[in-house]
Formats: sequence, structure tokens, C-alpha cells
Amino acid sequence: MFLRRALIAGGSAAAAAAAILGAVAVGKTRGDSDFQSSSAPTIKTGQWDKNWDRREPMSMVNLSKINGETGEEELQLHLNKHKPKATRHIFLIRHSQYKLDGKTDSERVLTTLGREQAELTGRRLAGLGFKYNHIIHSTMTRAKETMDIICKHLPDVTISSSDLLREGAPIRPEPPVCHWKPDVVYYEDGPRIEAAFRHYIHRADVKQEEDSYEILICHANVIRYIVCRALQFPPEAWLRISLNNGSITHLVIRPNGNVSLRMLGDSGFMPSEKISRT
Repeated sequence: MFLRRALIAGGSAAAAAAAILGAVAVGKTRGDSDFQSSSAPTIKTGQWDKNWDRREPMSMVNLSKINGETGEEELQLHLNKHKPKATRHIFLIRHSQYKLDGKTDSERVLTTLGREQAELTGRRLAGLGFKYNHIIHSTMTRAKETMDIICKHLPDVTISSSDLLREGAPIRPEPPVCHWKPDVVYYEDGPRIEAAFRHYIHRADVKQEEDSYEILICHANVIRYIVCRALQFPPEAWLRISLNNGSITHLVIRPNGNVSLRMLGDSGFMPSEKISRT
């Protein structure tokens, strides 16, 4: 009867048989109503998607135009043409503390502590000794003000802004939280934040000869979502990560598409009394 119910529920015979064996292993009988909740969770091992950014060299080649006689050599030439050579270093900076009681974005300016935090973050970035290529900031007031202070420590770096990096709710979190939001919020914000990930997080262009160091000054939800997507973790896990104001997250994207996380929400360069999360 248990096998029949498992099959009706949509599982395969093999899966149903495995469930029965699992029940036996934990000493459960067919009539136990709490079997599903008591059994150990299934552990799944994820395989890395090499073409996560749709820039894997093979995906850039039109195979239908490869000559049949000289196909192997011609294919290799095309693959070499689309192979990146440089590594991208992306620094994701959360804005500094701001006035939560502001009714509009323009009123949500940095607090005195927030301005001090931005100074410390700017000094830290400068102290790392990298030759930064570009700073992109969210168009929200608190991110722009954070950028203005940080840039004093990083002169001669190109600056631009992007609405894609504005704060929002990327996807309904798992596990759920008490701060309920209607689905329309995720429906509107999610595609924009996903677009920010696709636009800014990818392997280097084939024309890029040297490693690059780019800074994105934005918001906690955006950074948390980007980290999950870049590492190919379930994006619903974004809210399990906590980030302090002015913290630094460092992603590295290799030419072969491999991604590593060097730092996550680092704020150890700040004195303990200067650290905040809101």
C-alpha cells in the first residue's frame, strides 16, 4: 500500500522502493504518519555549470558553419578566439549607515557614523594596493554618498551609476521570514536585481588583456543575492547572509569561468564601536 501511494504521488518505483527502505532503516512502519518529517533529508551534490554566464567558448561558436573536412582545426581556432585571458576582481561594498527615519530616498542620508564608516572603507580599499579600473554605484542616496567619500581615497578611478543596483527584494527567501512582502514586490524587484547580476558578474571580455579590479557600491540584498548566484548556491538562501555597513565582499572570476569568494562582508578593518548593520 505504501508503494502504491508513493507511485500515485508521482514518484518512480525506484524512488518509492528507496523510501520504503529508508523507513525500515529508521525503524518506521507503514502506518507512521510522521515518517516524512522524521526521515533524514536527501543530500544533493550540485555540479558546477561551466556556462553559467553564457560565455563558455563552445557556446560562442556557430557549429553549423564549421567545415566538415577541417572541422577540428577550425573549431580550435574559433575556441581560442573566444577564450578570455584576464581575471576579474569585483569588490561589492555595502553602503554605510544611514538615517532610517527618512520618508523619501533623498532624506535617507548617511549618519555621522555612516560617514566615518565610509572613510574607513575608502582607506581599506586604498590600502589593499590594487589598481582599480571602475567604480559603479547604486543611484540611491546612501550609496551615492558612500561613493563620494570612498572616492576621495581612490582618485582617478572612472565612476558611473546604475539603477540596476538599487535596493530591493530579489526573491522570496527560504526559510521564510516574519517580514512578509506581497509577491508583487519580488515580481518587480527580482528581474532587475537578476539583470544587475547578469550585467556585472561574468568572466572577462576576450579583448581584456590585464586583470581588472572593479568596485560596486550598493546594498545588502543585492550583494547577498549576487554572491549566491555567483557561487551557484540556491538564490533563495540570500537572507541567510548578514552584512555590516561599509563591509567589503570580494569575488574573483577566472578566465575559465570559475568563481571564488575571497572576502564576505569584511569589516574587520573598523574599530568595534564603528560597526553597524542598519
